[in-house]
Amino acid sequence: MTERIGIFNAGPAVLPEEVLLEAQKDLFNYKGCGQSVMEMSHRSPVFQGIIDDAMARLKDLMGLGDDYDILFLLGGASTQFLMIPMNLCPDDKTCNYVNTGTWATKALKEAKKLGKKMHIAASSEDKAFTYIPKEMDITDDAAYLHITTNNTIRGTEYHWIPDVNIPLIADVSSNFLSKPMDFKKFDMIYGGAQKNIGPAGMAFVVISKKIQEKLPGNVPTMLDYKTHISKGSMFNTPPCWTIYIVGLVAKWIQDNGGLVGIEKINKEKAGYIYNAMDRTDFYSGPVVFEDRSLMNIPFRLPTEELEKKFIAEAAQENFIGLKGHRSVGGCRASVYNSLPLKWAQKLGHFMDEFAKNNG
Repeated sequence: MTERIGIFNAGPAVLPEEVLLEAQKDLFNYKGCGQSVMEMSHRSPVFQGIIDDAMARLKDLMGLGDDYDILFLLGGASTQFLMIPMNLCPDDKTCNYVNTGTWATKALKEAKKLGKKMHIAASSEDKAFTYIPKEMDITDDAAYLHITTNNTIRGTEYHWIPDVNIPLIADVSSNFLSKPMDFKKFDMIYGGAQKNIGPAGMAFVVISKKIQEKLPGNVPTMLDYKTHISKGSMFNTPPCWTIYIVGLVAKWIQDNGGLVGIEKINKEKAGYIYNAMDRTDFYSGPVVFEDRSLMNIPFRLPTEELEKKFIAEAAQENFIGLKGHRSVGGCRASVYNSLPLKWAQKLGHFMDEFAKNNG
């Protein structure tokens, strides 16, 4: 088999090789049933088993029980930016947000577009989103506090969970299931599947029964959480293939030590790259040390010309996805759960050699 390359894309991102091989085996004829998952009816017992298994494995990894529901929805995490204030912020309440960069900014803008009262409880914009704010000013009439646990573009990550006495909601798109976390502290988490748990094409929502009691019931049908909760994510045709892959990825995480085992190797992978950055002045990382992400590592070189050269030479060595987001430039390595350890090691070595030859 042809050697796979080092995939450092921020999303759609690398998937576990074992999962891809399992999916390849099932693609044409799923478990001998004579059809692909992409062809079978979502109302069939076979697919019901697939979606039930995926939901059960995710709950097991998060340590959650029947007091939470899991939804698999179309529209990506960006649609949740709209659905959250529409469902969970009545007109007499204020939406509270922590603004830590691009995706948090997009989320709070949707609340504004709906005409909701919106308050920025904390922000790191004053220092170009290079840190996680530790102090928050929450309104007395807060409907919820919304945070973004990992910032894909800026490379910051929450390594703690805010302790608040109002509903806590989090966009966990880019660090979901990357480490142990007290998921019971959240009333709702959500994200796009395409970074850490599956291919593109689906958003996941984990929502507590407690916060469901606040759902108004006067929201347009497809944007109403009650619609999808009552139908087990199958009010309309769900993203069947993505759900199937999510179940396989969840099993892969379980088989590799669960969240404790995944965090251990994620720290090791990120360490190879951060160490390569820190042992020379050739690379500069914008994020304050204690808020560095284990998932997305942005860095700059002395000049844009050297950055272009770095990306070009990296491609020759089979590293892809190292160009920084267009909004900030520079370079970025995304080292999600599924990135094999060897590729993080290889990139760290490549960075050492490039600095030595171009410094």
